[in-house]
Amino acid sequence: MNRDLVEQMAGQLQSFALRLAREVRRGKAAGTPGASRLSALAALASSGPLSLAHLAAADQVRAPTMSRLVDGLVRDGLVTRETVPTNRRAVRIAITPEGAALLGRERKRRVQHLADRLERLGESEQRAVQRGVELLGRVSGGP
Repeated sequence: MNRDLVEQMAGQLQSFALRLAREVRRGKAAGTPGASRLSALAALASSGPLSLAHLAAADQVRAPTMSRLVDGLVRDGLVTRETVPTNRRAVRIAITPEGAALLGRERKRRVQHLADRLERLGESEQRAVQRGVELLGRVSGGP
């Protein structure tokens, strides 16, 4: 395949990925946290406790923005903010069991939303999507 076609395919893939992400968010239940809060919780769940600077970098936001976000997560009992014993000026943010449970419920809800959409496809289409998922895993650096 020539480079122009590959770039066209990459552009379409990027557009579809954004649309799919919007579709999943659109199915959001009332009272569930926003994307920014879920992203911060997911970073903490996968990486363990992080400094505010590292958490901001993981979400590609500025530290003051992350600080406000963390303030709300602490207030809601979803994360803790603790000083590092060896450096009293350093702070670590960690997900709480409540935060992990909320993240798990939201992930399950989003997966169910997508599964409902996938069930509308025919069996051969579902197999084609499965193959696409495998290939996208390779493109994204997965196994």
